[in-house]
Amino acid sequence: MVKNLTKIPKEVIANLHSNGVVVYPTSTLPGLGCLPNSDALDNLYRIKNRPKSQPVSLGVASLKQAEQLVYVPQIAREILDAFPKGSITLILDAIETLDERLGGNRVAVRVLSDERGLALVKEIGPITATSANHSGVEPMYSTTLAAKALELDEQSIIAGKCPGGAPSTIISIEKSKVNYPDYTVTIMREGVVPRNDVETWMRN
Repeated sequence: MVKNLTKIPKEVIANLHSNGVVVYPTSTLPGLGCLPNSDALDNLYRIKNRPKSQPVSLGVASLKQAEQLVYVPQIAREILDAFPKGSITLILDAIETLDERLGGNRVAVRVLSDERGLALVKEIGPITATSANHSGVEPMYSTTLAAKALELDEQSIIAGKCPGGAPSTIISIEKSKVNYPDYTVTIMREGVVPRNDVETWMRN
């Protein structure tokens, strides 16, 4: 059963390599994925009707894969180990300045936990992990329904239903300007992991 769930259709891979977008399952809500390049991001922002001033995060298979794009300090690994997989999005320093729609010098990455999403990023590399809905519109739980609402065809769908619930908690990790080379940890958005749990972990 798992093998069938994690087999990514060739048409979906070809679509992504052609700078298309794909709706795929995550541990919360359907994600809208494209490769992290300018042409693909143009398509994603047009389809999502998202302002260019609002960056999107990247879904990755592991922090090792994320190291293609961002610096990963030890504290980042410790935070992810402390909480359920897929529940935390980390904002980290980019190795090289990226497209402003990916955050430029500061990029948000999320290690995916859904087996279908994981299979996708293992196959193709990091892809965007923004929610699969028009900006300002309530997201759906089904990837098929979410894709239809965005007027996407079958080559843009990895079928599946998501459990919903709160989004990932977003945490910024940045070199401290006061206690260099230590890092400053800032909770940017409370999500599935409560703020109090993160703060308790930091104190301990």
